[in-house]
Amino acid sequence: MFGNLNYLSQKFDADCHKLKTMYDEEDENLFVPEDVNKIIKSTIEINLSDAEYKPDKISAWSANISEQILASLSKLNKMFKYVVTCSILQRSGAGLHTASSCYWDNSTDGICTVRWENNSLYCIVTVYGVGI
Repeated sequence: MFGNLNYLSQKFDADCHKLKTMYDEEDENLFVPEDVNKIIKSTIEINLSDAEYKPDKISAWSANISEQILASLSKLNKMFKYVVTCSILQRSGAGLHTASSCYWDNSTDGICTVRWENNSLYCIVTVYGVGI
């Protein structure tokens, strides 16, 4: 009687391992906006948390943020090509309207946009992930 129980327990463990492996492999091919959002927010915080708007530094800040996000995304080892955009604007009450359009596979590809602000500036980062 207990031998059968051990067999079922081992079979259950093996089936769970197969499901976890299938999920992990499937997850590798999915764009997970929550993970990307965390990377974007932490990168912006590191670079701009105490920053004040200075026109001569915007180019360097946006390049650094974009490159650091791209480096962090590549460490995820997912099968994606990434496009990162970063816009930094002075907080002056002026409006900004943007639009984008993509033709892709909704089951694998994705987009994540983060709008961040402090007392003197706005930072808007968009990451597009396109499955390879």
